[in-house]
Amino acid sequence: MIYADNAATTKMSPAAIRTMTAMMEEVWGNPSSLYGHGQKAKEALEEARETVAAVIGAQPQEIIFTSGGSEADNQAILSAAALGKKKGKMHIISTAFEHHAVLHTLEKLRKEGFDITLLDVHENGIVLPEEVAAAIREDTCLVTIMFANNEIGTIQPIREIGAVCREKKVLFHTDAVQAIGHLPVNVADDNIDMLSSSAHKFHGPKGVGFLYVRKGVPITNLIEGGAQERGKRAGTENVPGICAMATALKEISAKMEENTEYVTKLRNRLIDGLSEIPHSALNGDREKRLPGNVNFCFEGIEGESLLLLLDDKGIQASSGSACTSGSLDPSHVLLAIGRVHDVAHGSLRLSIMEENTEAEVDEIIRAVKDVVEYLRSFSPVWRDLMSGKAKFIL
Repeated sequence: MIYADNAATTKMSPAAIRTMTAMMEEVWGNPSSLYGHGQKAKEALEEARETVAAVIGAQPQEIIFTSGGSEADNQAILSAAALGKKKGKMHIISTAFEHHAVLHTLEKLRKEGFDITLLDVHENGIVLPEEVAAAIREDTCLVTIMFANNEIGTIQPIREIGAVCREKKVLFHTDAVQAIGHLPVNVADDNIDMLSSSAHKFHGPKGVGFLYVRKGVPITNLIEGGAQERGKRAGTENVPGICAMATALKEISAKMEENTEYVTKLRNRLIDGLSEIPHSALNGDREKRLPGNVNFCFEGIEGESLLLLLDDKGIQASSGSACTSGSLDPSHVLLAIGRVHDVAHGSLRLSIMEENTEAEVDEIIRAVKDVVEYLRSFSPVWRDLMSGKAKFIL
């Protein structure tokens, strides 16, 4: 079996598993309790907070632990909206290819009277800082743009966008779920006010993540009921999960340069191999993308059939976001970069990591070529394209 869907989730690292097990067996107290077991858990929790903060160049008190990226996105956006509303500023800027945790939250705010601007994304999947600057108005309270796209892997000019927002005195949030652990991130240098992350994208456990909030930025609670997380997120902290997340993040960050060099070579080998398939196209910029992300469209086939047949060959991949994998609609990300519906339906996302090998990449290339050829052999759409009844797009 070849696992190539790391953008959906990664396997927990042995070190993270050891940390989590040790915490469950030995440090099981409630960190809010004053006696020994509780204080031992509190110490472990704060040590994890220091570790996470250090990786992204933040202060420990700027880290709020959450259940994952979606909760962090929601809290960041709703907090900025609440602050904006108090000041009479009800305009928010984002992009058309954000994760649904962002888009659905913005749609909720739209129904509450906020004016939402979704910037167009260029064909290469990159948002331009000057277009962000042009969209900012006197009543803009937030700009929220993802660090790296979860489907096509394109990396945004976050530092430049953050600088625009800082100059205009507008809060800037970035969904960095796909970036943390895989790209260098420094919240101070990158001019970030709020940042969301999720542990299971960098070999940590599912159900835990964090929200970075720059000191001085007011935060609205999503969950009430206790004084945990400095009163900003009620509920007894998941100490084993949080500590495992810190272990995984520290470990992968220490190997980032080495991993990036290795995985980028595999990625480019995979892109070159799949590019040999006629009437196919890489989605997103070839260079400004996550080290392990490869996203292709193949004309004349359906992505769902492609995935099922690849699974039969022992290759696990996806056609887009894991959060929408049950949907038959074409990817909103691919539509946002200008792919037409018929082409967007034939998409494949492969996301590899340092555990993958050259031999596995070569096997993926062979399998995809075989499956695409097989599916096209009985596709009426492909038949019309080959006969000239329909025109090729790719």
